[in-house]
Amino acid sequence: MSKARKTLLESLFADHGQALVRFVTRIVRSTEDAEDIAQNAYLRLQKLSDEKDLDNPRAYLFQIANNLAVDQLRRGKLHIDYVSQQLPPEGSTPTDDEYGFDQSPERVLAARQQLQAIHQAMDSLPLKCRQAFLLHRNRGLSYSDIAQEMNISVSSVEKYILQALKVCRQKTGGIR
Repeated sequence: MSKARKTLLESLFADHGQALVRFVTRIVRSTEDAEDIAQNAYLRLQKLSDEKDLDNPRAYLFQIANNLAVDQLRRGKLHIDYVSQQLPPEGSTPTDDEYGFDQSPERVLAARQQLQAIHQAMDSLPLKCRQAFLLHRNRGLSYSDIAQEMNISVSSVEKYILQALKVCRQKTGGIR
């Protein structure tokens, strides 16, 4: 990295770092996510071929951060939409069968096969993907807590959990 670029980035960070985080926090409503996004914005700005082409580096930095924040919100909405498709319709009443009162041999066999398919799905996942999914489902951790524990970004956690859900659905044939 050239000395001029390093000076530009240091100057932008010193002069606008906190303002950038506050700006992004208003969009994503999470300081932790905003800090990740701000860091990614600086990294994107650093990758520019020539910072001399920028008329207003501050505005460009804030635009990068805004775009990253909007992308994260879109990914979050897609994830929520996907998960909500997996849930039973609102207002539906479960039958005795759904509570497991019907213990017919066919039902027990189907449940065992589904459980086996879920275990196979979990075994087929990459380690970090499986870890993020299990931290969320078994320990009930939030995405930001998982990101902190695994030392990754929240968007990576979202991607891992979405990947795990897709694999589980494929392996179980979409059975709920």
